[in-house]
Amino acid sequence: MARSQLTGQNRISVPAEVRKRLGVGPGSVIEWEEEGGKLVVRAGKYTSEDIRKRLFPEGPPRPPKTLEEMDEGIREYMRKKHARH
Repeated sequence: MARSQLTGQNRISVPAEVRKRLGVGPGSVIEWEEEGGKLVVRAGKYTSEDIRKRLFPEGPPRPPKTLEEMDEGIREYMRKKHARH
């Protein structure tokens, strides 16, 4: 479980692994709000419930990808990213 510590200036850092999984970085806005007696954290478009689901997915574990499957996934991503529109 990733952890953060409140500094003397009342600041926290979002751990790198959490930032990476949520797709947030410098300039991202994180909102704190109370809803129904619970603290809800929104990082960009994500609620704290969305964050929990991304960090701790439920369901059966997925089998690991082969090197060939990972290579094909990277090729497909790059084709889509650099496709002319």
